[in-house]
Amino acid sequence: MDSSLHEIWQTASGSPFTPTVGKGSQFFVGFSLLLLGFGLTGSFLLKRSLASVAVLGLPASLALAIGVVYMFCAVGVYV
Repeated sequence: MDSSLHEIWQTASGSPFTPTVGKGSQFFVGFSLLLLGFGLTGSFLLKRSLASVAVLGLPASLALAIGVVYMFCAVGVYV
């Protein structure tokens, strides 16, 4: 690997970063994921079994976690 950091920097400037979810749709994606997460959590609470942990519990926690991050990006965090 003979390229210097300056060459990598110059090469990267030609291809700007484009996010998968644009700024205009982050609120919709975050809100949808939060609704999905709360729905899966409710159905997980109704069907408590070991199989429902993998089928409902893990997707619910992932949807809630990613939804919260998208809502932070869309609305902002004011401390």
